Amino acid sequence: MEEQNIIELLPYQRPFLFVDAIDTVSENEIRGHYTFRKDEYFYKGHFKDNPITPGVILTECMAQIGLVCFGIFLLKDELQNAKKPQVALTSNKIDFYLPVLPGEKVIVHSEKEVFRFNKLKCKVKMLNKKGELVARGVISGMLKA
Repeated sequence: MEEQNIIELLPYQRPFLFVDAIDTVSENEIRGHYTFRKDEYFYKGHFKDNPITPGVILTECMAQIGLVCFGIFLLKDELQNAKKPQVALTSNKIDFYLPVLPGEKVIVHSEKEVFRFNKLKCKVKMLNKKGELVARGVISGMLKA
C-alpha cells in the first residue's frame, strides 16, 4: 500500500486532518509529518495574543499518523476494497516537552508494541524540525476494516 493511499483512507478531513504526508512505513514503524498552518481554527483562542498548538491537537496529530495511518497499513490486506476503517482511540499517555507554534512542522515517529485482534499499541514521539523532542508517549486503539 502506498503512502498516499493510506492518507486517502483516513476517516478525517480538513479542518481536522493533521497529516501532510507519510514519509516511511513498514510492519514495525511509521514516520510522517504535518505543518500547523498559521490560520488553523484553534489558534484564535489558544492563547490570547500568544498562540500555541493545544496539547489535545498534538495528541490527535500523533494518533492520526502514529496509530490510524499505521493501522491502515497493517490492515492493508483487509482494506483492499478501499473502504474507510472504523477507528476508536482506547488510551493514551503523552508527555509534552516543547510548544508547537503556528507555522511549525512536526515529525511523528511511531513504533509498534502490539498489534493483535485489531488492537494496536504504539510508542509514539513528536519532533520539531530541529529534531528536538516535543512530546512522547503510548497510544492504543482499535481498528476495524
